Amino acid sequence: MHFESEFEQKLYQQRQDKLKEIEALGHATYPNAFAFTELISEIKKQYDAPDSQVLGEQLEADRKEVAIAGRIMAIRIQGKAGFAQLQQNGQRLQIYVRKDDVGENAFALYKLLDLGDHIGVRGYLMRTRTGELTVHAATTPEQPGITFLAKAMLTLPDKYHGLEDTELRYRQRYVDLFMNTGYSAKAAAAAEEAQAESVEEARNVREVFVKRAAVLRALRKFFDERGYLEVETPMMQPIAGGAAARPFITHHNELDIDLYLRIAPELYLKRLVVGGLDRVYEINRNFRNEGVSTRHNPEFTMLEFYQAYANYHDLMQLTEDVVKFVAMEVNGTAITRFNGNEIDLGAWRRFSMREAILHFWPETAGSKPTNESFTSQEGVAALVQQLRSAKISIDYDAEDPAGKTIATIFETVAEEHLIQPTIIYDFPLAVSPLSKVKPEEPEWVERFEFYIGGFEVGNAFSELNNPVDQYERFADQIEQKERGDEEAMSEIDHDYVRALGYGLPPTGGEGIGIDRLTMLLTNSSSIRDVILFPLMRSRQKTADQIAQKEERVRGESAE
Repeated sequence: MHFESEFEQKLYQQRQDKLKEIEALGHATYPNAFAFTELISEIKKQYDAPDSQVLGEQLEADRKEVAIAGRIMAIRIQGKAGFAQLQQNGQRLQIYVRKDDVGENAFALYKLLDLGDHIGVRGYLMRTRTGELTVHAATTPEQPGITFLAKAMLTLPDKYHGLEDTELRYRQRYVDLFMNTGYSAKAAAAAEEAQAESVEEARNVREVFVKRAAVLRALRKFFDERGYLEVETPMMQPIAGGAAARPFITHHNELDIDLYLRIAPELYLKRLVVGGLDRVYEINRNFRNEGVSTRHNPEFTMLEFYQAYANYHDLMQLTEDVVKFVAMEVNGTAITRFNGNEIDLGAWRRFSMREAILHFWPETAGSKPTNESFTSQEGVAALVQQLRSAKISIDYDAEDPAGKTIATIFETVAEEHLIQPTIIYDFPLAVSPLSKVKPEEPEWVERFEFYIGGFEVGNAFSELNNPVDQYERFADQIEQKERGDEEAMSEIDHDYVRALGYGLPPTGGEGIGIDRLTMLLTNSSSIRDVILFPLMRSRQKTADQIAQKEERVRGESAE
């Protein structure tokens, strides 16, 4: 095992020595099971819920026998007795251990336990003088009161502060999950000082991922009830297509071909619509070889769905319906809080991209654009100059087509204001190679994105189904690649064009970012908070960080 310091290695050895002492007492050090009778959550629900709390007198009369298992999160010994807190599935229950009730051997085991160890406890339910529901450990001729299950060979983080180092939380999610469960000594102290029942700031990491699973269940329920078929399409593809992004490349040795981790399942899902699967959806991973930020992870989860005989207007209403449905299923309300904002996921607004630029045009940038401003390269260049004159930074390349610059202007002036749910529709053709052109405006396409919390959550099109038009747009992508656009396609997908030749019906398609939607429903400010194991840069701990951790551990050991 790799140790971060000599101090950590020393503590590890101390726990190895304790394992030998436990074995000398006759206990198995790593048994393969424990016959528990109830989960801690079930006990608390049945005996300690506000509406069904069982009083101590009744517990004493019933003498309800239980066997539970969990991780020790707090432990203390006073003479011949002690209390400990066991945690299981994010729920805690107190145990009471007295030498006279468990026997000399079991109590000797109890004194060798550390924070983080897993144990099994048999006994009966009681309430302490302060009214806390507790398992009173008791040994019987058939079963010991305490069973050792596994030792935590590494010390837990400071029990007062929990695991607060953000980077360490992401790297060691396994510690984050059991340390940050909505309870901490720090939060409890703050609650007591404020005479409050709870402190909302206490981080509950496990709950975030419980809700993430609920998001996925809700999405499947929504689409299954509407006749959509869930499918799976290739994660490794011979051509990277379906979105503008830089792919990851791998190689298949047997076939001697390069393959790309998919950047989107779009082209395969539309092949299925050609094949007669009129309503399909997929929930799975996409991979994009791009930057890492609070909103981007190279590996992320997307929902994509396609509906034959529909267009982007049909999907606008479906989008509003699905987001509200998922919020109600997961949180029981359409109201969510995100980054200090209260957001109503049941109240939507809609702007065309041009309308959004006009609506959010900053006063400091002078006169608002007119419709004529969007019709030429010169017009959009003038808008860029207005923004730069107002000291507003904008990424602009004079070689870019006017449509691409318009999209950049939108991102610069409008995106940050889209906190409440907003649909932005009608995009420039230049940034939408797979969308159907608006019949009356050939430089614009039938596409929308929806924004919540100040960032894009989903993207939808009336799908392009003309094979000749599609071939020409693929060819244009190749030209953009040759001009240095790393996100453009590098090869024409001839098989997809051939599929369109068999006839793709009018189709609406959409992709929704599951990670970002989960962020909004759990008030998580970073995408890393909703991905169990986000990609991280190589770790470089400083001597100061190591020293700080050692100081915390020494403080814990002194207690």
